[in-house]
Amino acid sequence: MLTTQEQLRYSRQIMLKKIGIQGQLKLRKASVLIVGMGGLGNPVSMYLAAAGIGKLIIADGDSVDITNLQRQILFNEQDININKADRASEKLQQQNSDVDIEVIDEMIDHELCQFYLPQIDVVVDCTDNIATRYLLNSSCLEHKKPLIVGAATGFDGQQLVVDPRDELSACYHCLFPENKKAPANNCQSVGIIGPVLAIIAGMQALQTIKLIADIPIQVNQLNIFDGFNNQWQQMTLKKQPKCLACGE
Repeated sequence: MLTTQEQLRYSRQIMLKKIGIQGQLKLRKASVLIVGMGGLGNPVSMYLAAAGIGKLIIADGDSVDITNLQRQILFNEQDININKADRASEKLQQQNSDVDIEVIDEMIDHELCQFYLPQIDVVVDCTDNIATRYLLNSSCLEHKKPLIVGAATGFDGQQLVVDPRDELSACYHCLFPENKKAPANNCQSVGIIGPVLAIIAGMQALQTIKLIADIPIQVNQLNIFDGFNNQWQQMTLKKQPKCLACGE
């Protein structure tokens, strides 16, 4: 059961009928892997820690740079040249000391995926590296773990849920086959306005909470945000039978 302190802390969440005490207990028991502690990973981790996720595993091999401070809201000037995951862990622990936080202070690779994915419930992709996206997609398919994908550049953002437990769920490879190549644009090459990252990250955190609390979510739906015109669009995807990642 939840302690009195937990019931008070998460009371605004618990009063939602779709969450309740049982949903909060599911959040407390859950483990989430967040890959990338940049503009998406910062707000995703903050929202999940605040929501009472039992364990967060955060992965990033990069150090904080002055160019990050415009959008990576966990960091400040004193954090420059310090590993992002290490510093984020300290600040998240201050935000919620009840959350167990484990740091991977290197870039995720196949070996790390093989070790960590059996231990977790959901993977949140907050990277801006195409090769890592394909790696996370294939690893989640292999281990049948839900994958919450987010991306943003300029004024635009995208969010997608891949759930290999659903036989009809399309995967990231269905959307961007490697032979066609996904867009290689990232914040470094085309720029980014910070609040767009917060919007996409909020969607990722929301989808993660809903998955863990067993609230139905929409798979095969690419959510596209146009921050310049303040518009959302939904694109319906279909699992590709000949997909090299998830197809037959």
